[in-house]
Amino acid sequence: MFQALNIHTLTYEQLAKTMDHSILPPDLTEADVIVQLELAMRYNVAAVAVKPCELPLAVSVLRGSGVNAGVTVGFPHGVNTTATKAFEAEDALNSGATELDMVINVGKLRAGKLDYVRDDIKAVVDVAKGRAIVKVIIEIAYLTNEQKVTACKLVEEAGADFVKNSSGYAPSGYTIEDLKLMRASVSPQVRVKASAGVRTLDAALAVIEVGCVRIGTIASAVILDEFARRQA
Repeated sequence: MFQALNIHTLTYEQLAKTMDHSILPPDLTEADVIVQLELAMRYNVAAVAVKPCELPLAVSVLRGSGVNAGVTVGFPHGVNTTATKAFEAEDALNSGATELDMVINVGKLRAGKLDYVRDDIKAVVDVAKGRAIVKVIIEIAYLTNEQKVTACKLVEEAGADFVKNSSGYAPSGYTIEDLKLMRASVSPQVRVKASAGVRTLDAALAVIEVGCVRIGTIASAVILDEFARRQA
């Protein structure tokens, strides 16, 4: 069961450990990735999210730092076959990943193919069991409220650790009402991650206040520097 955070007693260290520092733009060179990995270590965030091709580099740079190496699965559209996603997960774990952010097949969900979606998630969860955290991106920009609730419940039924709103590659990210709905749609055993649009301290505090315990962002330094400035 997750421990909810209180924004009124939140420490710098607690805030840093909500951050999944995103290093996903397709045009980044290895040198660019190293700069971002070093930033993640400097701020001691929870994890980084890298592309699969950069995972070995991330694992090497982060070793011993306390920052987890996270990687995407079925990213960004979730349209890979289930077998492909399971292979991606196994390959990532063998390369040292300790966190996986996978994308559901949104079209199958919208078509009502719920068994397919559940089994698709479960295939990755089964590969990762005891080896890595699985965060499941439901891409709420494409879903009705009823479908958002259904997606959250499928994530829990499949045994994943987190439900997450967006890949960052959809038309929109989240509203606070979306995150409240997600939090209310799963039990306390399933955590909620907010992403795609959390780029300021106030935005970070707002998503934490409604129950998110992880934040996917490119703005970790901006958020944490502002927190430190306000504390001072």
